[in-house]
This record gives sequence, structure tokens and C-alpha cells, in this order.
Amino acid sequence: MRFSKASCIGVVGSGAMGSGIAQVAATAGNQVFVYDTNEQALQKAKTNLTVTLSKLVEKQKISQEESDSILSKIEFVNSQEKFSTCDLIIEAIVENLEVKKSVFSSLEKIVSDTCVLASNTSSLSITSIAAACKLPQRVIGIHFFNPAPLMPLVEIIPGIATGQGLAEDCKALILSWKKTPVICKDTPGFIVNRIARPYYGEAMRIAEEGIADIATIDWAMKTIGGFKMGPFELTDLIGHDVNYIVTETVWKEFYFDQRFKPSLMQKRLLEAGFFGKKSGRGFYNYAEGVELTKPTEDLEKGNYIFNRIICMLINEAYDALYLQVANEEDIDLAMTKGVNYPKGLLAWSKEIGLKNVVATLQDLYDTYLEDRYRPNVLLRKLAK
Repeated sequence: MRFSKASCIGVVGSGAMGSGIAQVAATAGNQVFVYDTNEQALQKAKTNLTVTLSKLVEKQKISQEESDSILSKIEFVNSQEKFSTCDLIIEAIVENLEVKKSVFSSLEKIVSDTCVLASNTSSLSITSIAAACKLPQRVIGIHFFNPAPLMPLVEIIPGIATGQGLAEDCKALILSWKKTPVICKDTPGFIVNRIARPYYGEAMRIAEEGIADIATIDWAMKTIGGFKMGPFELTDLIGHDVNYIVTETVWKEFYFDQRFKPSLMQKRLLEAGFFGKKSGRGFYNYAEGVELTKPTEDLEKGNYIFNRIICMLINEAYDALYLQVANEEDIDLAMTKGVNYPKGLLAWSKEIGLKNVVATLQDLYDTYLEDRYRPNVLLRKLAK
């Protein structure tokens, strides 16, 4: 195995994701350097981590000794020179391809030839990032979900030039960090952010058409579907500055495929600065004293909403399977562990019945005459 507890880990970016990854690595016993150009951001990250660990001690999730050990293994630095001894560096900065390429190119001038360079990107091409490097075979995607210490799933994405065996080495490391790794192809959105798009997009489409309001759609997906959060609650929690950009990126990268088409109603929220909970307003108004809209608890309408959205999600899962983005087990594991779906979509499709799923999609396709609703070829074959 390429990595062990003795491996030194570097993290670029001291935001919530970078700090979270550092916490995970240090908890597993690795020495970690967290780098940021912003000294204030570094101090804030150190303070936040100290507070987080103190709360875990208070709740008796970890001991004081464990907390001290984790803090002792993380060093917050404002110089990349510390990375010269690292075996693996994980970049967790802004979702901008050119910025990431620049960072990877500069890292290569400091690290050893055997150091692995990984990106935590949620939707950008690993192959494109690697192209900026002299040794592209050392570049890979290691995508954690926020918050990294709590979310079990980690997507491991080898690019076209990634060296043979590196994905398996990274998988072994992530397993040693007590996380759930899945290996997937370097395609836009990877597994989770590709397959999950209809959960948001189709819900917004239903609202835009006036079939149901946002509270009713959220109610249907929670009450009938068993999802922990409705699509509008979830996008408000994620933040429209994040969720919309991921949708738009996936849509563009798939050559403007209608299945991933972004919603204008979400774009308007982004333009207004209504990012969701973090800004106090999104699809819902979180201002003090404002009562949240009550849903219309109509079972017939609720079943229509759930059936339409779940069939769109299942269609994406089969598309990912058909195009060998990942295997069946990893696709279902990714959706249950990465976005807390109550069931894996491929397993769920068999409960609903493949013929029923295809019939729903075909009915939508016949109604709208849009490619957005075309049933996947594998799904149609299996239904027959």
C-alpha cells in the first residue's frame, strides 16, 4: 500500500471542507499541514477546529486526550514549503478550473516526484486539472462531502492520465480513515452530483409549472418518499451559490443536455443574493417571526410529485450504470451514503417495477416532447 499512518498529508484551503478533511486525516493518526494564503482564514480555521473538538469532548464522543492528539497533528501554515515532505496533498479551494490548475502547477515545484496530488472538486474534470502537471499520472480526484468529518462517502476519481493502481491505493487510505470510498469515472458531477440533479431540477420544474408549491413538494418527498429533507429545504441548506453552480457546470459539461438544464427560479435567487439559510432567505424566508408556508397534504398530488421525481432520479442512476460511471453497488452506496437517500436508486427501481418507471418516463416524454424525459436505453432493455 502506498499510504499509511506515517504518511504526511497536505491540505490546500482552510475553509470548512479543507479543515474537515484535515480533521479526518489527523483523527486517523496522520500528520497534516493545512495551507492558506489568508492568515485570518487560517486563524479562524484553527479556532473553529478547537471549538468543534471541545464540543465532541463535552458530548463524550472523543476523550480530551484524543482531542489534544488531533490538534497536535495539524499545523496551519501560510507557506507551501511545508508540503515538501508530504506524501499526499488534497486541494479544497474554489471551484474554478484555471485556479486549480495554477495551484497544482505550483505544488509540483515543491513536492517530491512520488507525492500524490488530489483535488476535492465536486464537478470539474480531473483530467483537465492533471493536464497542468508535468507528472499527470500522480493526479487524482478525492471528493469528500460536507461536512467531511460527518459524511461517510468519498468519491475517488482517476483521470485519463492517472497512474495504474493509484485509485486502489487512495481507496485503501480512505478506508483506513473510516470512510466509505467509491471509485468512479471522470465524468461531470461524478456519481452523486450527476445522479442527484433531478431531485432539485424536477422539483423546481413542478413548482414553476404551478402543479404544487414548494412546501407541498417538500412534504411529498419527505412523507411519501421518506427523504430526510425535501428538495427546496435541501437546496436552501446547501446554498444556491453552490447548488446552482454545480447544476450549471454539469449542464454545460454534458453539452447542454436538457436532463441537467438549470432552473430560472433558482438562478433568480442566486442573482438576488438569496442563497438560502446562510443568507436568511432562499426558497423559504428564515427571518425571525416569519412563519414557513404550510403544505397542501393531498395524497394524490403527493404521489404524482414523488413518482415523477423518483423516476427521473432512477433514470439518471441507470444512465450512470449504462455508461460505466461506476458499478451497481457503488452507485447505490454513493446515493445512500453521499446524500442520505432512504434507498439506493437501482434497488428502489426494482421495488417500484422497471416497467412502471419506464411508463412514467414515457408518459412525461409524450406529454412534453423533451429529451429531458427520455428513458435510458439500459432501463428500457431491462424493463422488456
